[in-house]
Amino acid sequence: MPGFSAQAHAGIAVIAADASLDAKAAALAQELGLPFLNAHAALTLPGLQALLRVEVDALALQAVASSGQAPGPVSVDFGAGAMRHRRRGGQNELLGKAVGVGKKRGLSVLDATAGLARDSFVLADLGCHLLLTEREPVVGALVAAGLARAMRSPDPWLAEVVSRMRLHRGCATHLLAPQLAGVDVIYLDPMFPERDKSAAVKKEMALFQSLFVRSNAEDDAGALLDWALHCNVARVVVKRPLRAPPLCLQRPSHAIVGKAVRYDVYILRSLGQNA
Repeated sequence: MPGFSAQAHAGIAVIAADASLDAKAAALAQELGLPFLNAHAALTLPGLQALLRVEVDALALQAVASSGQAPGPVSVDFGAGAMRHRRRGGQNELLGKAVGVGKKRGLSVLDATAGLARDSFVLADLGCHLLLTEREPVVGALVAAGLARAMRSPDPWLAEVVSRMRLHRGCATHLLAPQLAGVDVIYLDPMFPERDKSAAVKKEMALFQSLFVRSNAEDDAGALLDWALHCNVARVVVKRPLRAPPLCLQRPSHAIVGKAVRYDVYILRSLGQNA
């Protein structure tokens, strides 16, 4: 099997947790355009940086390190204790206030930079209807697996929350007008250096930055903001590090400020007002 080219998904291969999952892993590898390694393959693929591991009821991204000191796997589990704990966090209230929770019944939000979809899940838990877009195919696959797992959960709360989340695996700017119809708010969280000091978040951000962050990330995020501000929505919300300047120095209408992050809010019209 050939090594990775300079353009090939930053050196990621798909592997099955055991031989019974080889067919499922091979199908995912073909879908994503990634190399496939069977469950007993030696990890000798040139340029290999991470493995997308297919398990019975989960999908996980694991960094590869020859020293054996690679951080633990990253996966999407909306039912995990950390997500349940976050339901009680004060940041939820700030995020909800920024997007306008309570100002319109059945608020529809486009999370244009979904990542691992934690903020989307929080907003869905607050009653919003979410359209998530994620342009990195591997990250989109992780989110899709997490949503599918949650939908199968016997926990009625979990299944009910994710029923308000729809995933589009692609770039938000490629959405067609019918797909954007009814969206009230566009939410952006550009991937910049981590704002959370927890070991888990630092682990995930380090892995994601090594695999997915593009060299023109700031300019790329600025173009996304410009696109969002020209969409037929009531407001655009951008999550920023607390002391960072507004994205592309585009002054917001106002900001919702927390202890570690800030939400810059761009009001285009009143929520509930027809375009």
